[in-house]
Amino acid sequence: MKVHRFLNIAVNSIKYHLETILNFFNNRSTNANAESFNSKIKLFRPNQRGVRDTQFFLFRLEKLFA
Repeated sequence: MKVHRFLNIAVNSIKYHLETILNFFNNRSTNANAESFNSKIKLFRPNQRGVRDTQFFLFRLEKLFA
């Protein structure tokens, strides 16, 4: 019963992401650049602890990674 449920979850996940999966094979396009930038932001955030001004945070982020 567990195996059947796992397979259903896997099949549904593949169906949901099928266009993106095929896009990689057709165009060799990925979202690696976006994931890399997201990782940099996650590393940057702990260094800015205590900064409550969102505009200043975004300004610093833009200056460092633009």
